[in-house]
Amino acid sequence: MSSAFVRVCGLSELEEDTPKRVELDGTPISVVRTEGEVFAINDICSHANVSLSEGEVDDCHIECWLHGSRFDLRSGKPDALPATRPVPVYPVKIEGDDVLVSLTQES
Repeated sequence: MSSAFVRVCGLSELEEDTPKRVELDGTPISVVRTEGEVFAINDICSHANVSLSEGEVDDCHIECWLHGSRFDLRSGKPDALPATRPVPVYPVKIEGDDVLVSLTQES
């Protein structure tokens, strides 16, 4: 995987607590602006292979809409069953209005 940061969207395109699905080098990513920060987490639930970007964001967590698993946006770790495996999270940089993500995993 590349460690280079790539622009995935504009900061102005991100609504607070509303996930945005993007693809970077074939990897589906959910980009989330919440609590004054921007996070990038793999968009596929580790339990049911569905898109996390279709779920709700609350308290720095994203919830899978299908079975209710919740993942911490900072670490990717699940804190609600049925998911037991974390999903990858990726480093984010903000440069002006550009949101940049690197596929180098943080966890």
